[in-house]
Amino acid sequence: MKTLNDFNFENKKALIRVDFNVPLNEKFEVTDSTRIVSAKPTIIKILEDGGSCILMSHLGRPKGVQDEFSLRHIVGPVEDILGVEVIFVDECVGEKAEMAAANLQPGQILLLENLRFHKEEEAGDEGFAKQLSRLGDIYVNDAFGTAHRAHASTTIVAHFFEGKKCFGYLLAQEIESIDKVMKTGEKPVLAILGGAKVSSKITIIENILDKVDHLIIGGGMAFTFVKAQGGKIGNSICEDDKMPLALDILKQAKEKGVQVHIPVDTIAADAFSNDANKQVVDINNIPDGWEGVDAGPKSIKLFHDIVMQSKTILWNGPLGVFEMESFANGTIELGNSIAEATRNGAFSLVGGGDSVAAVKQFGFEDKVSYVSTGGGAMLESLEGKTLPGIAAILE
Repeated sequence: MKTLNDFNFENKKALIRVDFNVPLNEKFEVTDSTRIVSAKPTIIKILEDGGSCILMSHLGRPKGVQDEFSLRHIVGPVEDILGVEVIFVDECVGEKAEMAAANLQPGQILLLENLRFHKEEEAGDEGFAKQLSRLGDIYVNDAFGTAHRAHASTTIVAHFFEGKKCFGYLLAQEIESIDKVMKTGEKPVLAILGGAKVSSKITIIENILDKVDHLIIGGGMAFTFVKAQGGKIGNSICEDDKMPLALDILKQAKEKGVQVHIPVDTIAADAFSNDANKQVVDINNIPDGWEGVDAGPKSIKLFHDIVMQSKTILWNGPLGVFEMESFANGTIELGNSIAEATRNGAFSLVGGGDSVAAVKQFGFEDKVSYVSTGGGAMLESLEGKTLPGIAAILE
């Protein structure tokens, strides 16, 4: 696996695919700069070598050229975070972009305009990728968030840099973190899968059963397992058509010696509202008209004990409706348990949109080993798929 450390960038122009798809408010201010901060070590290493950086990214889902999706809006925040002036060019291919790249001096940074202003980017167009490739000497992919897409800038462009392509520090770290869970993790290995639907996690569950010792199933998807085993779940969310699959997963787990843990009690509410009445009930016996919305105290204790005995932990998905303060306790307590296990030497990886949001919201970001920057890419990695953006560098 070639990384930045395999190259000296002195007098070289690095064409770097970054993921600067950051959220902007109505004043075009960046509201979460995590992705820019994550790219900093890669960019600084290249500049310190005596090279220059040409940054390419997409922003949002523009239909053609739309100013609200222009990367010029983020030039200021990128300069503030990197501590280096950023030159912006309002094109990413063609004469203007090539001229700006040609004039770039060592130590300088050039930010190209939004790649998705051209439909060829998402189409994985070879001609467009070739135009991009003319801008730099070495191709660096540091955008894990888009590594599962075979787009021109994430995959196709790499074909024009034989022997001169590598992973940036962020992408390398993402790959290593997932490998720690899936291949090299110290046992016991625990996977915690939450969220609303079993259907969105089926392939992950089937792929990780060979890798883990314990599997905690929480959140809304737990009720499909509870009902499949004959429990009464009241008005709780359930995918009835997935109940046979849930039973099959439990059977497979038993055959593979994986211990599956499902909540034993739940916080039930009489309405899907922060102000609803709530009570703690046995998960197999939720009264009619009530729905399970968070893990109960016995479940939290049970999960804490399992987390504390694990050496490698994957967390994907919350234990309850954490967006509502009344139903966030289970997710917060799980975060506390994982933070404690991490302090005691366990490796913990958090990934997937909702769990990453929860980790940030409740301040666990620096208390776990690694927080993945890519939602879809992370899930596809856990499903065992080879991501095109990663394969293109390894070729």
